[in-house]
Amino acid sequence: MQFHILDTVVLVAFFALVLGTSMIKSRREKTSEDYFLAGRGLKWYLIGFSIVAANISTEQFVGMAGSSAGSVGLAVSGYQLLGAVTIVFVAIWFLPRFLRAGIYTMPEYLEYRYNPAARGIMALYTMLIYVFVLLAAVIYSGALTLHKIFDMDLTTAAWLIGIIAALYTTWGGLAAVAWADLFQGSALLIGGIVTMALGLWKIGGIEPFLAHNADRLHMVLPADHPEMPWTVLVLGLWIPNFYYCGLNQFIVQRTLAAQSLRQGQLGIIFAAALWLIVPFAIVMPGIMALQLYGDQIAKPDEAFPTLIRNLIPIGMRGFIFAALAGAVISTLASLLNSAATIFTMDLYKRSLRPQASQASLVWMGRILTLLFVLLGCSIAPLLSNERFGGIFRYIQEYQGFISPGILAAFVFGFLVPVAPPAAGITALVANVPIYGLLWLMDSGIVPSMTLKIAFLNRMAITFGVLIALMAVITILRPLRQPRTMPVREDIDMTPSPSVLWLGGLVIAGVIGFYILFW
Repeated sequence: MQFHILDTVVLVAFFALVLGTSMIKSRREKTSEDYFLAGRGLKWYLIGFSIVAANISTEQFVGMAGSSAGSVGLAVSGYQLLGAVTIVFVAIWFLPRFLRAGIYTMPEYLEYRYNPAARGIMALYTMLIYVFVLLAAVIYSGALTLHKIFDMDLTTAAWLIGIIAALYTTWGGLAAVAWADLFQGSALLIGGIVTMALGLWKIGGIEPFLAHNADRLHMVLPADHPEMPWTVLVLGLWIPNFYYCGLNQFIVQRTLAAQSLRQGQLGIIFAAALWLIVPFAIVMPGIMALQLYGDQIAKPDEAFPTLIRNLIPIGMRGFIFAALAGAVISTLASLLNSAATIFTMDLYKRSLRPQASQASLVWMGRILTLLFVLLGCSIAPLLSNERFGGIFRYIQEYQGFISPGILAAFVFGFLVPVAPPAAGITALVANVPIYGLLWLMDSGIVPSMTLKIAFLNRMAITFGVLIALMAVITILRPLRQPRTMPVREDIDMTPSPSVLWLGGLVIAGVIGFYILFW
């Protein structure tokens, strides 16, 4: 796809606006709270758009659209739709606990609830997943998209994405990321909707699309489906959703930066409402790509890029390029900032230099941001190997080595105040061998142990076993009295009554979509 001069003007103007605004708005970041949590002053609309921009990237545009063009169809929307339901519960149940404690990171909460070892283990796990799974996947999927659509060299695209994201993240921390996300979150949703509209126009309207793809437009799949059987809607899908929406640093960090509980909760509900657009902006275009250009799609991950390459006219290419590049850059920037936050606050300050000054913490965050970009850009090309099964599945499946254990440690700790540190440590440590054993059985590496289990259901089984272990440990060695959690006095913790009915509307929208496309 070739660029017209008008496309270049649009592209340059968009990124000038993004970079200029984010740097100006974050120019006063001096303390660790300013740099890592935007001075705890984010308003609901920034939180909402930032969550969406951090969440939706080219791993969705490439991976989720690819899954819809592959064997999963519309049902892959369940990740986002049930995620919208999950995040409503996060706003009501999780967020008040986290804001009241005044934490910087999710691992920090585990230290208060259990002990420093729990904090260290979760911090280490999170760092490994962020650098070797998420960062690499985001960079690779973004580079692949730009390469496929715009004929940009794959390596050049990867480094371009990394440099732009590192530039404003290193400069201004979370405040810069949040303001950039305001523009990039809007652009990616608009770009997706425009692509869907053009796809429908090319097909001839809604009726020909529905008629041709009737077998792909189902949200509930048979129990023997290899990736998303209906059983995962009851069991497995909730594990990654609650982990991702409620305990994943790079999503939750912007809610920890809310200026009040009300602003944080409204921001989360706003993000949940925006997530309802994803089936139309990402998933259905993937199905349209197969219908229109199936002969040009060598593998599912090429579906959305192929649609863009064939459909977008001159004058809109610069905007679509900006939307796609902005999607990956915003997610990458959020990951970089969160990874730097966890390393700086949970490992560097907690274990290596407890007396570190505020200025040194900020500079450590900046140095780590640059280091993580280098690592991510170096690892990304390895993901082109087809044995990973597509970028979206790669991300979801490998997070299963930590997500059930982290979720179990938090939820059990919430519900059972006398759960001892040993219970939390067991959940975190035992997750890897239990999930790993199930993964080996499903992979067929050990023929005598082969047992096909959808990877989402593996997470559910792992979670159930870990909860049982924690229950046994708690029965045998309960705490004499619950741990005292820290209480932050300088934030308005008044809940917003509107959160309940706004959250109810989001849940009703999800139920309606499932009924419509049963």
